[in-house]
Amino acid sequence: MLTGRYPSATHARTNHNGEDAFFETDLYEVMRRQGYRTALCGKNHSHLAADRMDYYFPLGHHGGYGKARTDDEVAFDEYLASLRMRADFDPSPFGVEVQCPYRAVTAATNWIDGIPAGTGPFFLWLSFPEPHNPYQAPEPYFSMFPPETLPATLSDQSALETKGFKYQWLRHIGETAFHDYAEQLPRARSNYLGMLRLIDDEVRRFFDYLDAKGLRDNTIVVFLSDHGDYVGEYGLVRKGAELPEVLIRIPVLVVGPGIVASDRPHSAHVTTADIMPTLCEAIGTDIPRGVQGRSLWPLLTGKEYPDEEFDRAYAEHGFGGLHYAADDDYDAYKDGLHPAIGFDELNGWSQSGTMRAIRSGDWKLIFDMQEHGQLYNLAEDPVELHDLFDHPDHADVQSKMLAKLLGWTLRVQDPLPYPRRRYRFKSDKRNYWSPYR
Repeated sequence: MLTGRYPSATHARTNHNGEDAFFETDLYEVMRRQGYRTALCGKNHSHLAADRMDYYFPLGHHGGYGKARTDDEVAFDEYLASLRMRADFDPSPFGVEVQCPYRAVTAATNWIDGIPAGTGPFFLWLSFPEPHNPYQAPEPYFSMFPPETLPATLSDQSALETKGFKYQWLRHIGETAFHDYAEQLPRARSNYLGMLRLIDDEVRRFFDYLDAKGLRDNTIVVFLSDHGDYVGEYGLVRKGAELPEVLIRIPVLVVGPGIVASDRPHSAHVTTADIMPTLCEAIGTDIPRGVQGRSLWPLLTGKEYPDEEFDRAYAEHGFGGLHYAADDDYDAYKDGLHPAIGFDELNGWSQSGTMRAIRSGDWKLIFDMQEHGQLYNLAEDPVELHDLFDHPDHADVQSKMLAKLLGWTLRVQDPLPYPRRRYRFKSDKRNYWSPYR
């Protein structure tokens, strides 16, 4: 999102490799060069540091930091840590005002209020740690979605035999950390939905603020997530294993001046890498060198664009090397199981190897470095339990999807550094690869 580059290009393929991030220019630098005041209020799982911006208010999955907290906020943050990233079967204490989304919105609005009039526009990353484990919600959100009223998931624990070792390992370490893992699942789903509704209300509070300050008509807001959650699918919570739709298909909503409203989702396939070049075009500056995402500005503003450019979306997974297996001599208590958090789903087992995926229409192909493929028709099989790879009835679809994946894999080879001396690098001004027709 911040560099417009894929993990294979940034070299940051885990949460612990932020200092290894490789890029020429990121979104914060672009905005600062264009005269924008910059801030981050909330969660920061990125390479950014406080000295890169004008205002920094960090929050994490255990709340806030430092001395500038009320007694209730400190007590709530201690409560978050005490949950060990599990689901709480009771309403969280202290009310809405200590919840991270509320604190992030308050910090953001206070910062905007403090910007002197006439000193330039602002760029804000308002980043909520939720919805995320620990799964907790205060009233009235705790009681809004009772577990017994929720629709059934499309899959359950029995799907683990089909999905394979990495999925099975997540269930195993979850049950090792929490003896009541299965009992937590219904409440985790309920609290997850409660957190979503709380976020909805805090986003509304932020929009009400923009309206009251007369900023709404001159502010572009992009609403998106970094990833999804199993939330009960496959008998799992959190994330980690492979590239199922429940993890990689996220909401993206954009509103602001010049953007054409629609009551239906756009048909284009887009990714978080497209956000950075889109905002570059929106503020009238060129896309920086090395950016791999594409500008969505024509799609958002009702202008012409090549349909073929957005008929597929590409995703990456894994830190490389071989896949770990159950019989490997690898200590889960050194990577995965932790006294303070119960278990970490982003561990050596779940993140090992290399996978790539391509989604086009109703079809999805996943392929790994050992030439193991998966092919799914998502219209008929939304939770990807019926693998059609190498099925003779779908040989033509498989061939076309492999070609699309190969093309994208070549596209995202890092273009940096650009050729030197007489070679002139050719690129489209919006990073499109498909011609207008």
